[in-house]
Amino acid sequence: MFTIQDLGVMHGARTLFSDATLAFAAGSRYGVVGANGSGKSTLLRVISGQEEPTEGQVIIPKERRVGVLSQDHFVYDDVPILHVVMMGLPVLWEAMQEKEEMLAAAASDPEAFDVDRYGELEDIVLAHDGYSMEARAADILEGLNIPSAIHLEPLSVLSGGYKLRVLLAQTLASDPDILLLDEPTNHLDIVSIAWLEQFLVNDFRGCALIVSHDHRFLDTVSTHTIDVDYQLVTLYKGSYSEFEKAKVEERARREADIEKNKAAIADHEAFVRRFRSKATKARQAQSRIKQIERIEIEELPESSRKYPTFKIPAARDTGRQVLEVEDLSKSYDDKEVLRDLSLRIMRGERVALIGPNGVGKSTLLKILMGEVEADTGKFEWGHAVKPGYFSQEHGEVQGNEEATIHDWLWTFCPDQPTGFVRAKLAEVLFGKDEIDKKIGALSGGELARLVMAKISIEEPTVLVLDEPTNHLDLEGIEALAKGLEAYPNAVLFVSHDRWFVSRLANRILELRPGHVEDFRGSYDDYLRWSDQRDHLDHDQALAEARKKK
Repeated sequence: MFTIQDLGVMHGARTLFSDATLAFAAGSRYGVVGANGSGKSTLLRVISGQEEPTEGQVIIPKERRVGVLSQDHFVYDDVPILHVVMMGLPVLWEAMQEKEEMLAAAASDPEAFDVDRYGELEDIVLAHDGYSMEARAADILEGLNIPSAIHLEPLSVLSGGYKLRVLLAQTLASDPDILLLDEPTNHLDIVSIAWLEQFLVNDFRGCALIVSHDHRFLDTVSTHTIDVDYQLVTLYKGSYSEFEKAKVEERARREADIEKNKAAIADHEAFVRRFRSKATKARQAQSRIKQIERIEIEELPESSRKYPTFKIPAARDTGRQVLEVEDLSKSYDDKEVLRDLSLRIMRGERVALIGPNGVGKSTLLKILMGEVEADTGKFEWGHAVKPGYFSQEHGEVQGNEEATIHDWLWTFCPDQPTGFVRAKLAEVLFGKDEIDKKIGALSGGELARLVMAKISIEEPTVLVLDEPTNHLDLEGIEALAKGLEAYPNAVLFVSHDRWFVSRLANRILELRPGHVEDFRGSYDDYLRWSDQRDHLDHDQALAEARKKK
């Protein structure tokens, strides 16, 4: 399908990767993994031609179409949503538009109709299966939870996250030979992620490279894994889980070889020291010296992967009942997001709020934290509850963009010495050279780690977390899951990361329009109990279950 040869990229004096030579095959899907800043997105930009490599080349046959997930939705704000998707294949879209214009002109002036040009346009439409393009585009939009009722509305009617879904639909509908997706699940809910998995596995026949921090998504779609680490780009066959195992085994094998070689050198050196001065052993000693010279001790480079430490103590235990919610309802204008919601959360429960976007998960947390007022109903926190809140918007840092991360964090523990603050920053991977970094210059992942450090200082007795994994890399997500497993009190969290939910939750609250499914148990147990295939839309799954009966 295409190859990269001796590819290398440097940003200033920093080498991201070098000497990358790989061949990519049609029908294969490559999960691209590595720490934030290791060069994953850069690799995709170089392959797509958006960035020039420092060395080497990308060889893509001219006839191959490359589809790249765009992030610039502003240029389409006045364009109907369905048309934005169809514009993903410009040669087809332009031919269809020109055909319509010719037919409209011919209605008033039949003699001006250019039969030959119309035939050329018809050939283009047929070559690209244009007569089914509108239906394909609509199916993809609905799969990404954008209903048909608004397909002819301008893109501007959608929120930013949904606009990016339309751009994803545009990329998928363009029918590329080579598909490059950088974090395609970032703005998707569980249902839409499941649809995308099925599309990539069952419907896409080209070659796909996908950067993602979603463990289960990578496990489902990847036939191969590309690891960007140690300033290298290394190909592994298999899913992310298989890659993790293979990489650990490979590192252990290389470290064992190094120790074996060091032991051999030490043995030879001991022999030389003992017998070098003896005439009868001098020849053997000289041979041992030559053997030492032939043994190479490999220096293993340091991995770019770093694991933060999320230690979140609780100031004290809460009472047995942590939270009671009674008949809570909330609407925004004519859109009802919560209706008569009642629930009770007990000490020690780790409750995952799941469901499609727009059903009120974040709204519920905002009501509980006093950021939004419910229309009807009430709630009451239990004895000794002091919530620690992680919001998607990180409102606590707004207005502090010019503050350093050290000074901002210190405001939450002014009675502590600066060494305490530095230690807390170090736990979440801010080194001594970064403590004067301005909050406004932080990436999404850095900001998430900083807010978690602030929460740990507060020692809350309950945790309320809204999409805490959104900007973390794979290592950060694993570290957060580990830290929350050790937290002794109740956790209420929203997440679309199924690996994270599976690892952490012992109770599932699935919000659906006008209804809540409450299950006490793990996410995997919930899926088995509800007779669903993993993460698929419930109505579809239940319909299929009824057919089997």
